[in-house]
Amino acid sequence: MQTSTALSNRTKHGWASPLKKQLLLLIGVLLVLPSLQAQTLEHPSMVLFNGRILSLSAKSSSSPHYDAFEAMSIKGSVIEALGRNKEMLQRAGPRTLRIDLHGKTVIPGLIDSHMHGVRAALSYSTEVHWFGATSIAQALERLRLAASKAQPGEWLIVAGGWIPEQFEEKRKPTQEEITQAAPLHPVYVQWMYDWAILSPLGYQRLGIQNEQDLPLGAKFELDSLQQKTGAVVGGIVPLFDRLPKPTFEQKISGTQKFFLELNRLGITGFIDPGGFNMSPEEYAALFELWRKKEMTLRVNFSYFAQRKGRELEEFKEITQLLPMGFGDDWLRFNGIGERVTFGMYNNDNPSAQDKEQFYQVASWAAKQGLTLTEHWQNGNSAHHVLDVFERVHQETPLHNLRWSIAHLNDAGIDTFARMQKMGMGWAMQDAMYLDGERLLKIRGADQLKRMPLLVSAQSTQVHIGAGTDAHRVANYNPFIALQWMLDGKSASGIALRSAEEIPTREEALYMYTSGSAWLAHAEKNRGDLKPQTLADLVVLDQDYTQVPVNRISKTQALMTMVNGKIVYHNKEAFPIQNLH
Repeated sequence: MQTSTALSNRTKHGWASPLKKQLLLLIGVLLVLPSLQAQTLEHPSMVLFNGRILSLSAKSSSSPHYDAFEAMSIKGSVIEALGRNKEMLQRAGPRTLRIDLHGKTVIPGLIDSHMHGVRAALSYSTEVHWFGATSIAQALERLRLAASKAQPGEWLIVAGGWIPEQFEEKRKPTQEEITQAAPLHPVYVQWMYDWAILSPLGYQRLGIQNEQDLPLGAKFELDSLQQKTGAVVGGIVPLFDRLPKPTFEQKISGTQKFFLELNRLGITGFIDPGGFNMSPEEYAALFELWRKKEMTLRVNFSYFAQRKGRELEEFKEITQLLPMGFGDDWLRFNGIGERVTFGMYNNDNPSAQDKEQFYQVASWAAKQGLTLTEHWQNGNSAHHVLDVFERVHQETPLHNLRWSIAHLNDAGIDTFARMQKMGMGWAMQDAMYLDGERLLKIRGADQLKRMPLLVSAQSTQVHIGAGTDAHRVANYNPFIALQWMLDGKSASGIALRSAEEIPTREEALYMYTSGSAWLAHAEKNRGDLKPQTLADLVVLDQDYTQVPVNRISKTQALMTMVNGKIVYHNKEAFPIQNLH
């Protein structure tokens, strides 16, 4: 009051020129601003109420358990509190966004522990996707639709993520079928890393007339009459590399679209293990979005060796300006792998020289404090990599480095026990959902009952993060993976894993959230919904905790939030009042 009166009296005496009036106005604003800021900070930015919000209870280390809360308050990027509706709504201020959940279940944002998401995103907007197609007819219709929208003569590429078992016909498409679907376009369709089929125009565009024109190791597939089917087996990676690459603008667009697609499925982050031909320049689109603050999910990425025989030199060069943990909560460097050395990659019988080279890189990485993840498929040969890790561990303890092995679908409990002693983690995927029936014919039903040992591995207290290994060899949908974790069935519905190795719903969710967050060095900030953690969460269209297991794969997000910001919203199914 005294300040206001003094200013008024001075104005009456005529000294308040236009410039002085502006100065007085500025002073008045500065006097009021602190109280406005305090009022803004006093109230949450958002309150979610009238729902089932799952938060880990305090006693969750050995057997995770979730408590359900009615409401949650969020202040900025972090969760402020959880409790009853009345209590949380009382915290709200005039600018607080109130979101009525209408009884919907809210879970922590899902984190894929092993997804080739950076690579998948680069070409996402230029590829045709067969994810979720239930018949060859439906898949071919997607080719026809893409052809109708494409430029004349433009390539149509299906780069993986499907299997014959997902189709009613239980087979792969023929060359005649893909040609009829898009007769004026070169077509390329890839299955896993084992097989690809091209239309005649596709072969013509690549200049392939005979087997000598194929990459090293590739051959034409022959039918029972020794006639070419139009498909190629082997040499798939170098064959794919002959296809046209997306422009930088298409890579940016593809990354944005792919990340939003993951948001639609409740994914708020993934750990990327690099991949074939993922040299440093392939990360430019991702870093561009990060620089512009346009990320809609969090990415932790490893660097995958690209130079055979020069891996250690390559890693030393890369990490000079990319130390462990470089980045922020949106994009962070997570060390090296999953190909650490060529000699130990997909090699069940490494030589002494292979193991020594691997040791040299691993020892250097440990001394640098780098996280390391290693691709290893077969449990029977896992002792080769564990022998090296234990040798390194004797010199430089690994307990705080979050080293991990990816895959290990048939590993025994002794393997996981050895890993746990070094404080290691297991990046586990739903490979048996897509590949289980093929392995059933090779390994037999008894072995498939224990592939993988989800429950037994937990008993060793090894850290487990769940994921998919998408998108070349798998679907990126986390709810397909969660359903598979809980029923052990293949894509066509054949029960493979035994009941003894079926985790609870809470355990499966924990692996896909807190378990994966541990592998990303982020378990203190995300993977759970509790005060002072980042507000990464998903409002589900059906209750994961109650819906029949065979319907879990149909789950989608009504709303996905990352860092306290809504990044995906199904406005028709889940309207929010006063949302601008």
